[in-house]
Amino acid sequence: MDPVCHTLVGAALSRSGLGRRTALGATALIVGANLPDIDAISYFAGPAADLEWRRGWSHGVLALAVLPFALTGALLLLNRWVRRPARWATSATVEPRELLLLAFVAILSHPILDSLNTYGVRWLMPFSGRWFYGDTLFIVDPWVWLVLALGVYVSRRRERFQRASPARPARIALAAVTLYVGAMAISSLAAGRIVADEVSSMSGKSVQATMAAPVLLQPFMREFVTQQESEYRVGTFRWLERPQVNRAEVLAFPRGLPAHPAILPATQTPLGRRFLAWARFPTFEIEQVGPTQYLVHVIDLRYARGPGDRFGAVSIPVTVPTASVP
Repeated sequence: MDPVCHTLVGAALSRSGLGRRTALGATALIVGANLPDIDAISYFAGPAADLEWRRGWSHGVLALAVLPFALTGALLLLNRWVRRPARWATSATVEPRELLLLAFVAILSHPILDSLNTYGVRWLMPFSGRWFYGDTLFIVDPWVWLVLALGVYVSRRRERFQRASPARPARIALAAVTLYVGAMAISSLAAGRIVADEVSSMSGKSVQATMAAPVLLQPFMREFVTQQESEYRVGTFRWLERPQVNRAEVLAFPRGLPAHPAILPATQTPLGRRFLAWARFPTFEIEQVGPTQYLVHVIDLRYARGPGDRFGAVSIPVTVPTASVP
C-alpha cells in the first residue's frame, strides 16, 4: 500500500489507545508502520533495482524480527539524548517493553497491508524469494484513507474537548476497514473462480492460475489475467453487469520464451534478470531495429498490455551475431 495508508494505520492504532501504553508510543506506531519502506533507497541503485529489492529483505521474516528492536533502541536513545521542546514534554515515562511491543505491531502491519495488493510481498526473504499476492485492494485505496482519516480526526476532537471514549472512533474505523478488506478479498476470490470457468469454457483449455485485480475506486470491477498452458488471457470482470465477462473484450497473449536468438541474451542482462524475477505474468515481443539489432520487450500483464506502457514493461536492446539471425 502507499505511505498515506501506512501512516493512517499507524495513527489509527495510536488513537485507538495503543499510543497511550507508553511515552513515544504514538511515534513508534507511526514510524514503525512505515519503516519497512526503507528499501525505497533502491530506486537510486540502477535500472529496475527497485524491482529486485522492494518488498524483499525489509519486508521478510528476518527484518520483521530485527527492525522492532532497532526502532525501539533508536527511540530510547532519542528519549535519552535529545532535548525535546517544551511542547513535546510529557509526564509519562518510556516503558521499553511496551515500546518494543508497539514497534512489533506497527512493523508487522506494513507487510500485511502490502500483501493485500497485486504487487505482492516476499515474506520469506532472505531464505526464499517467493512472492505472495493478496489481489484484494488497489495499491492506493481512497476509501481506506477516508475511513481511517475520519476515525483519527473524530478521535482527536473527542480527546481535545474531553468527551467520553476518545479511542472509540479510531477503533470503529479500524474495524470498518477490516470488514471492507474481508469483503474485497471474498469478492476477488469469487470473481477469480467465475473468470476461470468462463475462460476455460471459451478457450476449451484449463486455467492454471487467475488474478482478479481490484480497480481504483471501482469495488465492483476486477481486471483479470488467467494463465493457461501456452497463453494468458486478460480482460475485465464486472459484478453488476451481464455478462460479467464480455468475451469480445478478452485478449490473448503468448506465454513462455519465444524461440528467438535475442531472448536468451535479453534475459541475462541485469534489467532482464531483475524484471523477470519480479514479473508474475510475463510475455514477450521482439522488435527488429537493425540488421542484427533487436528490442526485446518484456511485459508483465498485471500492469501493462504492450511496449511503452508507463509501468510493467521494459525494453532491452540486444545485438545478435550475424550467424544467429533468423
